[in-house]
This record gives sequence, structure tokens and C-alpha cells, in this order.
Amino acid sequence: MRDNDTDTPAITLNWFIGYKFFNSLFLGVSIGSVFVLYTPLSPAIFSAGGIGLAIGTLMVATQYHRLFNTRSFFILSLSVECVILLGIMGVLIFPVDTTLALFIYIGYQFTFALGSYLVRCETLLIVEEKALTHLDIAKQSGYLVGMGAAWGFYEGLHRVYGVTDKVIQVQAIHWPLLAIEAGIILLLFMAFKSVWHPSGGAPSES
Repeated sequence: MRDNDTDTPAITLNWFIGYKFFNSLFLGVSIGSVFVLYTPLSPAIFSAGGIGLAIGTLMVATQYHRLFNTRSFFILSLSVECVILLGIMGVLIFPVDTTLALFIYIGYQFTFALGSYLVRCETLLIVEEKALTHLDIAKQSGYLVGMGAAWGFYEGLHRVYGVTDKVIQVQAIHWPLLAIEAGIILLLFMAFKSVWHPSGGAPSES
């Protein structure tokens, strides 16, 4: 696969599929914790956040002509992962209160604003049907595994260790989330090695 703008190797497919699998794994593991973290926020915050998300998405859409290339895709994907990493560290370091909840909410709104762009650019850069099939299977598999792992983790804390406090459970699950996120960032760098390391080699063919 090649970047149409530069005719140079773009994405290393095998690494990228791994990146998307663990990305979805992260989502599956973390999705339940968000509801607990957002508890301190008022309904008005979510309404304001929705307005901000719509405006942000519109702003990104107006820049599609500049952003539909491999380098921008890599940089914005990395930005999203760094924001998520900061949120994880925030949960592990600071108490779960309104300030932390707001910080995490704003971070997720930032990632959601880029969501449409990332999906569209991904489809443009990976055009082979077989590759897209593998990619979607990896996404759904990661999501299912993540939700199952989260369920097992929470049940283990409850039944084995007697931890019933939801906040403590959520803080605890952010330790494995930290490890998963570190792996995601590493896989992202490997998938886009040709972008940040010109001698990174040609990607795997589907």
C-alpha cells in the first residue's frame, strides 16, 4: 500500500491491524469505566460538550483537503493516543472528582472530533478489500475480547478480593489500560515506520 500523494510506502498492514486490534481492545476494557468517571459531571456539561464536538468535527471536515495523507493520519492518530494516555495517568494519579472528570471528558471529545476523519482516511489509505476485511475483523475481535476481559476483571475484584467500590474498581482497571495504551502507541509507530523513519522498509502486502 502506498500514499497517493508521495508514492512511497505508507502503512505496514500487519502492524496496523495489530494496532487496531489493541485499540478496540482498549475500548472494550475501558467503556464501562467511563460511566463511573463521568458521575461528578452535570447534564449541562454533556450538552455543552455535544455542541463543542459538533463544531470540532465541522472544523476538521473543512481541512480534509490538507489532512488526507499518511503523515497527517499518523500525527493525528498519535495525538489521540497521547490524549488518552494523559487521561489514564490522570485517573491513576489524581482523585476522581469533577476536575478529573472534566479533563477526561474534554479529552474524549477531542478524540471523537477526529473520529470521522480517522475512519475515512483509514479507508482511503487501505483500499484492498481483503485488507479491510482483516482490519474490521481485528476491530470487532478486540472489542469483544476487551469487554470480556473487563467483565472478568471486575468480577475478580468483587468475588476474589471483595472490592465493591466502583471508583476503586475503575482506578484498578486503569493499570492494565496503561499497559495496553503503551502497546498501542508502540504498534502505531511500527505501523507508520515509513513516515517517521524513511528507511523503515516497505509494508507487508495483503
